Parts: sequence; C-alpha cells; structure tokens
Amino acid sequence: MRQIKLISFDAEGTVVTPDFSQTIWHEAIPALYAQKQGLDFAQAKRHILEEYGQIGDQRLEWYDIEYWFSYLGLGSSKPVIDSCLSKIVYYPEVTEVLSCLASKYKLIVASGTPMELLHLLLRDVKPYFVRIFSSVSHYRQLKSPDFYLSICKEMGVEPDQVTHVGDNWQFDFVNAQQAGINALYLDRSGRNHQEHLSDLTQLKNLFPPSI
Repeated sequence: MRQIKLISFDAEGTVVTPDFSQTIWHEAIPALYAQKQGLDFAQAKRHILEEYGQIGDQRLEWYDIEYWFSYLGLGSSKPVIDSCLSKIVYYPEVTEVLSCLASKYKLIVASGTPMELLHLLLRDVKPYFVRIFSSVSHYRQLKSPDFYLSICKEMGVEPDQVTHVGDNWQFDFVNAQQAGINALYLDRSGRNHQEHLSDLTQLKNLFPPSI
C-alpha cells in the first residue's frame, strides 16, 4: 500500500448525526403534506413513507429534496429546510479528530447527500476540508466505484493513496474497496463487522503522527 495522501469522509452518520435529515424527511415534510392535504400527521407520514419506499435508495430521486417537494406539491423547500437547521449536530469527537488529521493530511467529503443540504450540514466544519463532493449533485450517480475513481482523478491521487471512512456498508465500504480505495467501515451501533471503527477517534491511532 502506498503512503496515504488523502482521507475522505462520508457526511451523515459519519461526521454529522442523522437528526437534521431525519427531521426533514420524517417530520417536517409529512407535517407540511398533512396541512396541504387536510390529513392528520400519522396518515400523512404513512403515505409519505410509502412514497419514499416506492422510489427506494437505489434511485437518484430518493435523495433529491426538490424532486419530492415538486412531486408532493409542497411549494418551496427553503422554509422547511430553515426550520430544521437547529437539528444539525456533529458527533462529539469530530472537531478534535478533523483538526488533528487536517494538520497532516488533505481531507475531503465524499457524500451522497445533495449539495443544497450538504453545504448546510458541513457549515461549521468546512474549513477542515479541501474539497466537498456530492455523488448526486456533481456526478448524477450514487456512491459507486466510478464515483470514487472520479474523485481520485479530480484530486490527482491513486486510489491506494486514499482512505475513505463512512457508515454505509455498501456505499462507503464495499464500493470504495472495489475502486481500490482503503475503506474503513464506521459502525457506531457497535454491531460486529469486520474491519470496523466504533467512532472517529480511532483514526488518530491508525495514521502516523507525521507524513
């Protein structure tokens, strides 16, 4: 393995908690739909979850908030997004770990979240990252092996000079490995997976103190 030059992070579930997105998709959108359609919240939420399920997370539309607001006839997404900003929360170790690693490595974000939400999610930690990539917004694809190879080309590094860390087994671990990247699976739940991290603090021990 060549010397690592770049450390890549997923965003939601890795750097920032899912609270912001969960509130938008599972609370705010159903509440607005209930108001528009004259339904109670429980009815609206059931309907919205069924609609999400029909699309599924293997299609780009699933991640596209503008698609859903248009499809459901909800008007502008901005008021809903703004109402949920207080739910953006970083995991406790994130600032310390990013600060430590950024002094020695180039850090990027490689996420499947669209940029209109991603730039909000990362607003307080952006200075630690040299680039932020959204597979959906920048490449119109999910986090496939091709996505990771495109990032490597863009950053001028070989895949085996990159470590990617994320909490989705398929998108962050399997697909990154298939691209030739050194993938680390983050499992905050504590379930027993091979080659997993329980939090980001462990990264400080996995990388040497200097390049």
